[in-house]
Amino acid sequence: MRDIARGWHAAGHSIGLVPTMGALHAGHMSLVDQACRENDKVVVSVFVNPIQFTAGEDLGRYPRSPERDLSLLRAAGVDAVYKPSVADMYPTGASTHVIVHGVADALEGAARPGHFEGVATVVAKLFAATSADRAYFGQKDAQQVAVVKRLASDLDLGVEIRVCPTVREADGLALSSRNAYLNPAERQAAVCLSRALGLAAEAYGRGERDPARLRAILREVIDAEPLAKLDYAEVVDAATFFTPGSLALVAVRIGATRLIDNHDLKLPYPG
Repeated sequence: MRDIARGWHAAGHSIGLVPTMGALHAGHMSLVDQACRENDKVVVSVFVNPIQFTAGEDLGRYPRSPERDLSLLRAAGVDAVYKPSVADMYPTGASTHVIVHGVADALEGAARPGHFEGVATVVAKLFAATSADRAYFGQKDAQQVAVVKRLASDLDLGVEIRVCPTVREADGLALSSRNAYLNPAERQAAVCLSRALGLAAEAYGRGERDPARLRAILREVIDAEPLAKLDYAEVVDAATFFTPGSLALVAVRIGATRLIDNHDLKLPYPG
């Protein structure tokens, strides 16, 4: 991968990277489309990163569809698919991890200890392997975006972090590979995440700025859904992940499936 990337740069080409864990859906492909528009060469990485899964999470059953993924990426016209093995990424004796403090500490960082350490480590390795000029991430994973931005800035990695809008189903549910876990009743219940964000955005648009009241709106909607169990509902600054701010975030368990979503309340809610 490094040899290919060096050749592209030597020829004057720009490189865009779309990091994924596979099980590609329309959200991933929107990142690929934007990367293809903005770069001469595009690499999509497909790697289910074991060190970002915490104890008891779904590493073993995480959705995998390698043949379908490759078909989609060929059709999209990407220039390379980078599929390292776990042994390639973490050879015997590997002992270096990347830790981002501050923005990684709360919410997902608190709920999933070690998760963002795993994310930051693998992203740093992907940036190094692909020599990317730009890297593309979805807004759905807002805290991950903030962590990666801080990583790239603090370590002077020279990678522009491009953030693309969340892609949603017609009823508002944010696309996620983990949506495949939901049975029909759970799938219907999962709409409570987007409904909560939409109602909080409406309140913000009417002038509500009290973080406690905005959090209460988020909680009330989630609590009203019998199949949903709230992990957290918060309104924070999108760059620091401290309060106050206008970025509303929710993490909810629907049955055995944990889903996250977010929306900047300063913006009209889609749909």
